[in-house]
Amino acid sequence: MFEKYLEQIGLSNKEAEVYIALLQYDSASVVELAQKTKVNRTTIYPVLETLAKKGLVSEIQVDKKTHYQAEPPERLESFIERQKVVLEENSKRLTDIIPQLKSIQRESGERPVVKYFEGRDGIISSIEEMYSPEIERNEKEIYLIYPKDLLNEIFKPDEKNKYRSVRIKNKVRSKVLYTFKDGEIPSTEDGERIKIDEKKYPITCDISIHGDYVRINTLKDKLAGISIKSKDFAETMKSLFKLGFDNSKK
Repeated sequence: MFEKYLEQIGLSNKEAEVYIALLQYDSASVVELAQKTKVNRTTIYPVLETLAKKGLVSEIQVDKKTHYQAEPPERLESFIERQKVVLEENSKRLTDIIPQLKSIQRESGERPVVKYFEGRDGIISSIEEMYSPEIERNEKEIYLIYPKDLLNEIFKPDEKNKYRSVRIKNKVRSKVLYTFKDGEIPSTEDGERIKIDEKKYPITCDISIHGDYVRINTLKDKLAGISIKSKDFAETMKSLFKLGFDNSKK
């Protein structure tokens, strides 16, 4: 029971075993500890060294021989406090480390992550993923292609406005290509929109490209969607979108 707890707070299995064994002696030699714990003598030396660095074991001389003594269990409180400090420091550094680790991942090549969604609720789940805090924090432009009429049939106004509000709050601008029978959607400060000819270019999917994510939802015959996380795929889709967007402007 004690060993398991000590492991949970940061000691290795052998460190916990040796520390508990030492508590049962006033002091003990490596030979005595090896006999008590069944841990190999050559293994005990580095274990004692790491326990000493953690402030849980001290070295003393007994009849000119080196013995080891366990520090009182109260020292575990100090050990845990030091663990907390280290954890807090590492947590602060994490915001700098994550982008660096991600850049390494991209340099070495990434494996696309593909998810499939079914039904109206599945589509909403895919949209929720697209608007995760991580993506919103790092990406300040989103590219959208959608048929406005189909979206109006499937989703309520408050559902559609929810995600637009998230974009505005996080200062994410949108560029949009859309079809709409009943009129036009004017461009605003948070987004630039271009209406395209639905007869010449029919659209029945809702497409979003944001960061390394591409989300494609079918809206006409069957409600379903896929989400693809791939830097290469997303960058290619962005280029195709920009080509269509720029040509539509002309």
